[in-house]
Amino acid sequence: MTLTRADLETGRLQQLIAQSGINIHVLTEAELQASLDHTLQQCPQTDIWLFAYGSLIWNPVFHFVERRVGTVHGFHRRFCLWTALGRGTPDNPGLMLGLDRGGSCRGILYRVAPEVRSELLLVWRREMVVGSYIPRWVKVIEGDTVRLAIAFIINRGHPFYASKLSLEATVQHLATAQGPLGSCADYLQQTVEGLMQSGIRDRRLHQLQRQVMALQKRAKL
Repeated sequence: MTLTRADLETGRLQQLIAQSGINIHVLTEAELQASLDHTLQQCPQTDIWLFAYGSLIWNPVFHFVERRVGTVHGFHRRFCLWTALGRGTPDNPGLMLGLDRGGSCRGILYRVAPEVRSELLLVWRREMVVGSYIPRWVKVIEGDTVRLAIAFIINRGHPFYASKLSLEATVQHLATAQGPLGSCADYLQQTVEGLMQSGIRDRRLHQLQRQVMALQKRAKL
């Protein structure tokens, strides 16, 4: 299944984690609200932009006013977040994308109506559920325009951060891990397709996808 708007509105995502038995703190609604408030107070502006680099590209679930392509410098897209529930299990955890230090990343800019706070809260319930990301204002280049947008940077101090992972291990987990929200291989494929539909080609993801498909093919022989 794919994460839905209803999952975030009803708190189902939080319930899944709480019932999984995994020893991890799930942020309360008050903590999520405080994080959102703190982020917005850091850079008050009329237009609120969000920078998407993974599943928010092909499954945003929140309502937005405008969608554009932009580039962030100083961070790159990487499978650096363990998931032992959504797209994995404790015995075979999956990997999710995060923005990690160095390089650059092309992704999608969403403009959210600032008066519709509930839409931003949905994003916080999704991205900040266990505090594995840090919401941060970053400069996003779109042609000759530079915009400030909120991006969810990987929290390097979080226990789910996959700091040093070989290419072989990354491919292995992406090819085999799956959970209640689907498989990591599907997550990778949908991200690649979502990027290409927006005119973005990520060579690293394409390479990973080829290697994941090759490993899955060998496993079936």
